[in-house]
Amino acid sequence: MSKPELEFHLPDGPWRAPAGAGPGVEERVLADDPEHGSRTALVRWAPGTDTSADGVARHDFWEEVYLVEGALHDLTLGRTFTAGMYACRPPGMPHGPWTSPDGVTMLVITYPDSP
Repeated sequence: MSKPELEFHLPDGPWRAPAGAGPGVEERVLADDPEHGSRTALVRWAPGTDTSADGVARHDFWEEVYLVEGALHDLTLGRTFTAGMYACRPPGMPHGPWTSPDGVTMLVITYPDSP
């Protein structure tokens, strides 16, 4: 199986809390390939979301993030990242924790380290 073939359309899937996500975090899955571990989703954080309790994150997969609107503040780096900014994180790269005082919407693409 692979991600579905989709021509331009307005995504209308539900916004849901991802497994293990803290309060204020929701995602709308745009395309998913659970067999191979690839996923594309819009992820939004409500104003005031704070991931401090989760500490620094690391994943065993690639993660690409494009900030569509709003901003994230990285508590480890002491930097704020705003709409239009992009991150590409290889497996194991530490990132966060984060706060988003005014909320943020991100396009997040994840895929495994090897095919």
